[in-house]
Amino acid sequence: MTTLTSPHDLLAAVPFLVGYHPTNSLVVIALNGETIGMAMRIDYPEEVDLDQIDTLASHLVREGADSALLVGYVPDGVLDSEYLLAPIREAIAMRGITLRECLEVRSNRWRSTICEDEGCCPPEGSPMPSHEESRVAAEQVSEGNPLPYENLEELRESIAPLAKNSALDKELDRISGIDYEGEEVVELQREAALAVNDLALEFSEKGICQTLPLIALVLVRLHDLQVRDYAMGITNEENIDSMWAMWRWLLKSAPEGYVAPVATLFAVTSYERGEGAMAQRALDRALEDDPKYALAKLLRRSFAAGWPPSSFAQMRAELHPKICEKLFG
Repeated sequence: MTTLTSPHDLLAAVPFLVGYHPTNSLVVIALNGETIGMAMRIDYPEEVDLDQIDTLASHLVREGADSALLVGYVPDGVLDSEYLLAPIREAIAMRGITLRECLEVRSNRWRSTICEDEGCCPPEGSPMPSHEESRVAAEQVSEGNPLPYENLEELRESIAPLAKNSALDKELDRISGIDYEGEEVVELQREAALAVNDLALEFSEKGICQTLPLIALVLVRLHDLQVRDYAMGITNEENIDSMWAMWRWLLKSAPEGYVAPVATLFAVTSYERGEGAMAQRALDRALEDDPKYALAKLLRRSFAAGWPPSSFAQMRAELHPKICEKLFG
């Protein structure tokens, strides 16, 4: 993300950081020098929750932030945002972190709550700048980054299921799961791991996979935890964008009953790319498909606790060689 030099830059950057144009939200952005770290968004609280405020401030410490930015997208009906913004500013200051800007956005107007110059920050606020004409948006688009979704519902729709594919359903019926009482468990897991590799290769070359038996094999065998964790481990810095696109495509294609493993893989990849809102929506889809899916519940807690995205790369580096050893010897 580009350097933010003004409130206009900050307002233009937030949608790119959270993935959509937020409303009724509180956004906290970690900074280390001029480098932008994680952007944390929560629903705008109706009441002050000191534990929640402490968690937000602790996330900044965990991110190694030396300064922070705060933007409150105030809901209609909230007359004074200071009941919430003031204790957050205090919690950030208590941790030795400089708050570089604190903006209040309401009714398509914004104002700084820490600027005392009414010439540049009048009490009634200033009109919201045009995102399309901003320097930040132009730089993001020039770097190949997509424009943010207009709202949270549009973001949800971006990973909504596609129309039912009867041909894929027939292929799924032909694929057997893994009989853990049998003698071919590792062989079947190995077959599935190689299928994941083939799927990733075909997708990277074509931007889609049209080999229905291959797709079906992957969807069925991802129910196996060893196969799922192997699939999680093949992501790296070089292929993360391609893997993100592949899991997103497969998530939209997966029929009911096959969604949860794919959704969690997409959630991890999204979170690691800094797309926290997309990661949360993916977990929604996982738990809608299987309310008891353990990894989705674990990821929900991990994301809420503010695990740094880099922690997933570290876990892969530690666990993937062990999984490969078990599957391939």
